[in-house]
Amino acid sequence: MTAPDQYTSVRYLVDDVQAAVDFYTTHLGFTLNTSAAPAFADVVRGPLRLLLSGPASSGARATPADATTPGRNRIHLIVDSLDAEIDRLRGAGVSFRSDAISGPGGRQILLADPAGNLIELFQPARQTRPAPAKP
Repeated sequence: MTAPDQYTSVRYLVDDVQAAVDFYTTHLGFTLNTSAAPAFADVVRGPLRLLLSGPASSGARATPADATTPGRNRIHLIVDSLDAEIDRLRGAGVSFRSDAISGPGGRQILLADPAGNLIELFQPARQTRPAPAKP
């Protein structure tokens, strides 16, 4: 099993590895770690290593034929200001898959990479600390 201090990796199947690398590094603050495009590349942001597997990669070839479309799973990226991120990304021509919604834990919006894999941008609700107990 991976040691707790190593990257956590998520694999996304993509149609075009270079387009996926460009999307994640240009718009979402990832950096390129390794590339064997057009088959595979991985990008890193903090402790997340995102494996981008093209059709020729072993990861994509191991996927059953009935599970080849993007799933409902998504990576979850915490942002300081959801509104600022929406404005920045819209200004760069990125479109969103949902409207921003609010819930008890915060606000979120979904966007998709060029292959249709979902990314959630999430701004946590401000947490108020309870007042200290009186002696």
